[in-house]
Amino acid sequence: MTWKHLCAAAKLEEGEPLGFKLGEQRVALYKVGDEVFATDDVCSHAFALLSSGFLEGHVIECPLHGAMFDVRSGKCRSSTYKDITTFPVEIRDGEVYVCLDGGAALEPASGSVVGAKP
Repeated sequence: MTWKHLCAAAKLEEGEPLGFKLGEQRVALYKVGDEVFATDDVCSHAFALLSSGFLEGHVIECPLHGAMFDVRSGKCRSSTYKDITTFPVEIRDGEVYVCLDGGAALEPASGSVVGAKP
C-alpha cells in the first residue's frame, strides 16, 4: 500500500472539510470529533467538490446536488446517487496520510486505520 501525506492534522477543523488534489485523484478530509475520515472529493452524481459542501456530524452534503454521504462508509443516504469511495487514514507524528490504492466503496482495506485520531 502507498500512503500519501496530505497535511498536518492541526490544519483540520471540526466540521470544515478540506480538499486535496493528488495527481488525478481528488480527496476530501473531514474531522469529526477526534476522528479524521477521507473520501473521494467529487460527488458521484456529477462534478461537484464535496469539500465545498456542508458537513453535519458524519454526513457531507453535496453543495450542488444535495446528495448526502456518510464520510465513514461512503454510503449515500438515498438510492438516487451512487456511493463514494472512502480511503484509509493514518495520523503519524501529527501528520495526515491516506492510502489511495487501498480505497473501497464501502469497506476499508484490511489493517488500515479509518477514522484515525489526530
